[in-house]
Amino acid sequence: MAALTHYSREREAAAVRARKQLGVNELDAKAMSFVGEHPGVRPSELAGHLGVTSAGVTTMVERLVRRGILRREADEADRRVNHIHLAIDLAKEPWSQLARFDDTCRRIIQGLDPQLEADLAVLLRQTTMAASEQAERVDVISAEEASAA
Repeated sequence: MAALTHYSREREAAAVRARKQLGVNELDAKAMSFVGEHPGVRPSELAGHLGVTSAGVTTMVERLVRRGILRREADEADRRVNHIHLAIDLAKEPWSQLARFDDTCRRIIQGLDPQLEADLAVLLRQTTMAASEQAERVDVISAEEASAA
């Protein structure tokens, strides 16, 4: 457990350093990652993924467009609709530092004995699933207690 906690803290610290150096906040970085994975995403889909209002995503996208990080393209069929794309390459400097910690860990893990890598993956999935299920049960109980009060 101590090793997992250490990993989590170091991963977050690396992410904070990278975002600070690039001048983006956590929500911006999440948006950039999502747009990179879903080129041409509509603002409403991005807002839904990030859990922000349409006004909030509009403000964020506008800021990132002005910085040259994102670009908007009008829909060919409906000019009222915009699609959002990355205007930068997340795999190239300086943007690659957002994923450097994960990339380094991925290379190290891929260098392990295949059975050890598979066992590690099973352990992490099972642990994460069990902890998530427990947290969900606590959330349901808390919600039920709050509504009863």
